[in-house]
Amino acid sequence: MIEYNQPLYRPPAEANSVIIQATLGCSFNKCTFCTMYESKEFIIRPLKDVFLDIDKMASFYSDANKMFLADGDALALDTNHLVKILEYAYSKFSKLRRVSVYASAFNLHDKSLEELYLLKEKGLTLIYYGIESGSFEVLKRIQKPISNKKMCEGLNKAYDAGMKISVTVILGVAGKKYSNLHIEETAKILNQIKITYLSTLQLMLEAHTKERFIKNFDGEFELLSTKEMLEEQKYFLELLNPINKVIFRSNHASNSLALAGTLPKDKNRLVDEVNYVIENYL
Repeated sequence: MIEYNQPLYRPPAEANSVIIQATLGCSFNKCTFCTMYESKEFIIRPLKDVFLDIDKMASFYSDANKMFLADGDALALDTNHLVKILEYAYSKFSKLRRVSVYASAFNLHDKSLEELYLLKEKGLTLIYYGIESGSFEVLKRIQKPISNKKMCEGLNKAYDAGMKISVTVILGVAGKKYSNLHIEETAKILNQIKITYLSTLQLMLEAHTKERFIKNFDGEFELLSTKEMLEEQKYFLELLNPINKVIFRSNHASNSLALAGTLPKDKNRLVDEVNYVIENYL
């Protein structure tokens, strides 16, 4: 087996995937809500080390059909470097059918459509992408300042290249003051792009990051209660009108209510489920 550089994270859907660390840490690593890679310096691992890990995992899990390239942002890699990893992985795992990565908003935007086509052709089939919020005002305050236009451009390029896209949104990330702005602007983005999966998480702040997070809201940040989180969830679902079929989930450990459905087909049912809990239990 290989020895991972800890901490190691992967999306819930990658529980049965082979995990290969193509990079260590996150190339951006400034978002105030995130502590995943705060203890790591961003490093591009040498190809020989990545190949060695692939060899070792192939010897143990030769029948594996899914692979996740860690750490936080393997799409930061030069496209030719990433292509070599993909080619080597598929040569060693004969049943491999899916390779996925976390993609930062900045690095996805910087990849050209031609580069994304090439990566899809070489077997990069799924990207995980944190929108967090569609409000630039909120994004600035959580130190992830990318415009709606750039987010839409990046996501549309990935979809046009044939990749599946799994997007996450963070409920409560704007606090009480900017709650409506956060939800309205986020829904606006999602109603004009094509994605495959959509998940909502609820904001969870570790004790040592809370002060820094709140400071960027000029000290006015108020955490949402469970009821207010679900009211945000309900408002978000009410505003969503995706232009293609989207598989929706809110089943992360942070969520106070697990939801599952397909949008837009199940929109009314999902809204009713949230509303029932708000009216009867909170």
